[in-house]
Amino acid sequence: MLQRLKSDEQLKGQRVTLRHITEEDIPVLYQLIYNGDEPEWKKWDAPYYPLEPHTLESYRSHEKARINRLGPNEPDSRLILEVDGKTIGTVTYYWEHKPSLWLEVGIGIYDPDYWNGGYGSEALEIWVDYLFRTLPLARVGLTTWSKNERMMRVGEKLGMKVEGRLRKCRIYEGQFYDSIRMGVLREEWMKRA
Repeated sequence: MLQRLKSDEQLKGQRVTLRHITEEDIPVLYQLIYNGDEPEWKKWDAPYYPLEPHTLESYRSHEKARINRLGPNEPDSRLILEVDGKTIGTVTYYWEHKPSLWLEVGIGIYDPDYWNGGYGSEALEIWVDYLFRTLPLARVGLTTWSKNERMMRVGEKLGMKVEGRLRKCRIYEGQFYDSIRMGVLREEWMKRA
């Protein structure tokens, strides 16, 4: 198993880099995430939940609190996603149920200029691989909603299977959508290599 990513280390792919969030990144991320009243990225990333309101300072505190919640041997739960040195988003994980090692991953590409270019697929592949090699996980999951077909395709590219579909449980702009649960098992992931 890999050791926890050190603060100066990076996970590199062919076109993307994942790295720790630094103090200097906070204003950049804040601007990307909270760009305007209705940022375009939020229309695809769980728009049925309101974007948590933050000032720059409260966002900085939120990030520090996230880091402080990590266990001593736990990998960072959120990394910057860069392309050619430019921050375009983040990758994340969260515990659905930590005692049973039920972990879910996510990705946010906040700059629409980088949508549909394969950057998300590459970043999530690197991220999922890192998590399998770092933590004793049996499965990595991904939850999305039926309107976000791009995210479902990314999951499929990574070998994830639809494990559950909760019908018409999300409402957005007056229409009902399904919640989609996808996942990949460790043995399925390792066969890909």
